[in-house]
Amino acid sequence: MKAPELAPTNGLASSHLAFALFWLPAERRRDALLFYRFCRAIDDIADEPNRPTGEKHRLLDAWMEADAWPSELESLLQRHSIDRTLLKSVVRGCSMDIEPRRFSTFAELEDYCWCVACAVGLVSIRIFGCTDPASETYAVHLGHALQWTNILRDVGDDARQGRIYLPLEALDRHGVSIDEILEQRPGMGFLPLMRSGAARARARFAAAEAPKNDFSALLPARIMRAVYEKILSRLENTRFPVFQSHCRVNMIEKLAVAARVSLQRSP
Repeated sequence: MKAPELAPTNGLASSHLAFALFWLPAERRRDALLFYRFCRAIDDIADEPNRPTGEKHRLLDAWMEADAWPSELESLLQRHSIDRTLLKSVVRGCSMDIEPRRFSTFAELEDYCWCVACAVGLVSIRIFGCTDPASETYAVHLGHALQWTNILRDVGDDARQGRIYLPLEALDRHGVSIDEILEQRPGMGFLPLMRSGAARARARFAAAEAPKNDFSALLPARIMRAVYEKILSRLENTRFPVFQSHCRVNMIEKLAVAARVSLQRSP
């Protein structure tokens, strides 16, 4: 069985990840953007609103079960000695998004985050040219931090699609009901719930320490980190108005962040 071909993707210019990748050397940027196309293609299958659920499962199953992937992807895997199971983890994670679901525990949510964020990071550091094993630990912590920030930022957007990514045990702990979120009428426990999620993201950011040997190679990851920490700070400072607006960092702000990070020296 052969996997589907990679279709062109939209949204390159607006993506924080694509922005960060443009700071790579030309050849590595080409490979990183190819991997980005793969991730977007898989994500687009799961999120396409007019695509029947059965077709979404069929297309993602085709990626999981294929004996051969598009030649450009096969070459990418060989060039950077990338474990194919990492890309399959991305497919598995996106398949969790096909239908609205609930994560009962933090452990269930962490499994999802590992697939859609940490596995992406572990592939990316190979493309970036990282060689220090500590970069893998960095990628995993940063992946969790970025995904937690995404979850907090998108609570309102997800609720309008019937989705809740915050684990139910966290809702219970803060006395927040599912209906409060889906109906976008937050009660007294909502702000403490969001602050506790932000604390988890902050802890992961703090644990993500770029190793000295790969500090320069990790420039795109460090730019991503700084952009997302800015998003998280903005959410915290504005008391998480996630049902009223979507927190954004504009291009001028991203360029300023990239310039600052690019001037940093390894500790």
